[in-house]
Amino acid sequence: MDFYRHLFTRKATGLPVSFALIYVFSVVFTFQTLLTAYSSSTYLEQFVTPKWVGLIFAISAAGALVLSLLLPRILRALGNVHTTLLLMILISLSLVCIGLGASPLITVIAFIIFLILNPQIYLNIDIFLETLTGTNEDTTGRTRGLILTVMSVAAFFAPLVMGYIIGAENNLTAVYNVGAVVGLICIALLISRFRHFYDPVYTTVRVRDMLTATLKNVNVRTVIATQFFLQFFYAWAIIYIPLYLAREVGFSWDVISTILASGLLAFILFEYPIGILADRKYGEKEMMALGFVILALASASISFMAGTGVLGWMLLMFLSRIGASLVEVTTESYFFKHVDGKEANLISLFRLTRPLANLIGALVGSLALLFLPFNLIFVVLALIMASGVFITSLLTDTK
Repeated sequence: MDFYRHLFTRKATGLPVSFALIYVFSVVFTFQTLLTAYSSSTYLEQFVTPKWVGLIFAISAAGALVLSLLLPRILRALGNVHTTLLLMILISLSLVCIGLGASPLITVIAFIIFLILNPQIYLNIDIFLETLTGTNEDTTGRTRGLILTVMSVAAFFAPLVMGYIIGAENNLTAVYNVGAVVGLICIALLISRFRHFYDPVYTTVRVRDMLTATLKNVNVRTVIATQFFLQFFYAWAIIYIPLYLAREVGFSWDVISTILASGLLAFILFEYPIGILADRKYGEKEMMALGFVILALASASISFMAGTGVLGWMLLMFLSRIGASLVEVTTESYFFKHVDGKEANLISLFRLTRPLANLIGALVGSLALLFLPFNLIFVVLALIMASGVFITSLLTDTK
């Protein structure tokens, strides 16, 4: 199945999809996603207890995992543009329902629908992006680093805008209303500029085939595992860190938004240079291991930061995202240097690490909260990140 990499035909009228257009769509979508992501756990806490928040995220992640496996069938029936358009419409409608907060039941159901549908858009972006990506492995790190940097610009401004919208009145509902409006921009882009996209033949991805293909290559198997650990960290960063800052530390949302943005600034500053270094000098293995060391130390530090001021939290978030930048770019670069674009089973499994990590991360977080004080659950996260260092050692370096 040529699931991710195929050619546009230029015989039809109109402009073909370009890198610039994909970047614009990715920026707008990333902004929408992170505008709403960090306040989700706190907003849900208005309707359910904190322990149920993790369960809601776990249920949503399980649904996202199933939908990811079914997505090729939907793509075969509708095509990538129409599938992306349908998903964006449903995402925007679910955000409207969340913002209305008509009842706990409707709000929770809308949240689950939103969290199931949202990760699929990254898969759709991959289909657009991989079409234009060349086969020159010497530029893979730069290409991946650039798209991640562009998306990180939107990620940096999203929490700042979130804090401004919430304001002193703690108006969390307005965030989801604005998110729905941002979704309309994505819809407009798809309708106006993506209509000349031509789909390949999509075939079904089977779980057994994915696992068989993975077991054949120790390097690919290992880098998929490191990608899972990174996504596990992101799951906790979205669900538990903002909730901890708001509920336990007692920061207001304008302060929390500044703390989160300071961390995301690291992605803008470091991801593209890391990609260049991975291509030209160091390879991925050493930088990936260093990233996990930083993530482990930063995660453990969260447990003992309760009395620290805003500046200390900003520095800690910044350091943690330096670690995440190192792992994110190097896993993307290493994986796509070892996998051909036609190896759809491997690519699909690589992308499935996001919903799988969200599922397991939410369940582990809920379980940890049953037995540990809130601050000590981040020691658990630190131990999991430390295991990433040992797994990285199994890789054969590209330099």
